[in-house]
Amino acid sequence: MSFSIDLDNKNFLTGGGILSEYIIEAREIEYKYPDGTKALDNISFKAKKGEKLAFLGPNGAGKTTLFLHLNGILKPEKGEVIFAGRPISYRQKSLQELRSRVGIVFQDPDDQLFAANVFQEISFGPLNMGLSKKDAEIRVSRAMRQTGVEDLKNRPTHYLSQGQKKRVSIADILAMDPEVIIFDEPTASLDPKHKTQIVDLLDEINREGITVIMSTHDVDLAYSWADYIYVMVEGAILGEGIPGRIFSDEILLKEAGLNKPMLLEVFSMLQKKGIIENEIDLPADIKGLALLINSGSHTNKKGNGDD
Repeated sequence: MSFSIDLDNKNFLTGGGILSEYIIEAREIEYKYPDGTKALDNISFKAKKGEKLAFLGPNGAGKTTLFLHLNGILKPEKGEVIFAGRPISYRQKSLQELRSRVGIVFQDPDDQLFAANVFQEISFGPLNMGLSKKDAEIRVSRAMRQTGVEDLKNRPTHYLSQGQKKRVSIADILAMDPEVIIFDEPTASLDPKHKTQIVDLLDEINREGITVIMSTHDVDLAYSWADYIYVMVEGAILGEGIPGRIFSDEILLKEAGLNKPMLLEVFSMLQKKGIIENEIDLPADIKGLALLINSGSHTNKKGNGDD
């Protein structure tokens, strides 16, 4: 067995396979819709293991189309998707394995849910993976516990509220024990209470080491939640960076049609009034802003300086 370490690239090779710090990558992907419209134009991005990524952009930017490439639902016309250091294969068996490791939670849970009741719904994935009934039940119980839907076990899926459906659709994916979960507009159409619950759940999932990727129109959520942001417009990546850097780039925001997060608008207003020093780093959240106002202390968690 061969074994070598590449200190510069932080990758290592073993037995002919490549293990990278990046769990999933897109390399120069291009894709056209059946009518000839270019949906993705030379898209490249990388997600580190355990990272939280947000994709921002208007409707029609190509975010959902990109996501459908990441677990092989769509195949690029040019370029490739890399998972765990290897280009993905489009053979049926390989795709089935990939989709157990890279799950997608769709924006509308009704596009995902189909079984008669919640337990059957969440059981489908593990059983389809070939797990025994006993092992599948263990997975399902754990996923229901993680998403707080244990009391819905025997409830018909079509009787669930929108927030409950969102949680069950997440449990669907968790039951397959994935390494990456992709969320397409996870907080869309939710009221503030259920939005907070879903964001808390995403954080809990991420703390378990799962890479979480989301698309969103919510700049406040993207700023406070993501480790790294990609901005997409008309099928291309217009910009990328840590949240503070993205939302400090006035030209990028204008070209992408994005507003600044409310937190940063207030922060800027306080700087103009002289309440907060101009050279201070951006606050990570509302608590960080309160600290700046009350005590002058600050953190650099969402700063716009160098990494």
